[in-house]
Amino acid sequence: MQLSINSISKRYDRGRKAALHQFTSHLTPGIYGVLGPNGAGKSTLMNLITDQIQPDEGEILFNGQHISRLGENYRELLGYMPQQQGIYREFTGRRFLWYMAALKGLPTAQAKTRIDELLSIVNLTQDADTKLAAYSGGMKQRILIAQALLNDPDLLIMDEPTAGLDPKERIRIRNFISTIALNKIVVIATHVVSDIEFISKEILLMKEGALILQDDPVNLLSCMEGHVHEVHTSEAELPLLQARFKVSSILSDREGIWARIVHDQPLLNLETRAVKPNLEDVYLRYFQD
Repeated sequence: MQLSINSISKRYDRGRKAALHQFTSHLTPGIYGVLGPNGAGKSTLMNLITDQIQPDEGEILFNGQHISRLGENYRELLGYMPQQQGIYREFTGRRFLWYMAALKGLPTAQAKTRIDELLSIVNLTQDADTKLAAYSGGMKQRILIAQALLNDPDLLIMDEPTAGLDPKERIRIRNFISTIALNKIVVIATHVVSDIEFISKEILLMKEGALILQDDPVNLLSCMEGHVHEVHTSEAELPLLQARFKVSSILSDREGIWARIVHDQPLLNLETRAVKPNLEDVYLRYFQD
């Protein structure tokens, strides 16, 4: 199973603005984290993969076949969780899933079994007959995950699945995604580093519509060795340090202030200690100007 994205470009504003430019990637079963700041082109990429919009250039193939030509056959193997929670507030969770099952063309008996299974999996059985208007943000995200899984898709696309959630809900959803990723291609678009750091097979870094790097997390972090340190400084000197380096965190203790910095140039005349890089450091290196 393979999703091939071959040199796709997409422009808006009558061709003046390129939301995506010559984007190429090849995905096989596993979780892929698409990471980049707002405006990087992540949502445009998701809309192209789900065949909601068409590229101006290039093509997207699933197992060697153009997704637009696959048509209904492609939609049968696709699950999509959009970023916006555009759900029917007067529907109950159960009715919403029945509605989505009908749109996906699931037979009644299969839909009933699948809905019951998914309500249990996303921990919403007790709230299944509550109106969606009363759902918390995390519950709405979970019901959207459930609808994306109704047809047991081979390809699961998730656009900002933890947007606006508290840390507890974010961890719950992240762990859930990792358990359902077997034998599926799962693409998660986000700008929240912690959502994908420990569950992704590969990370795709996007900036201004371009893919600037794709690699597994181990390789990304190994490239950061020697480029992340904590520097001992004072409150008075901290602004000068922030002007010179990319500072990812600041820790105060009895000894003063330790600033975690990402750097490429040598650290001269500074009291430092080496620290283990993380994906936030990678993000800072590529995306903070």
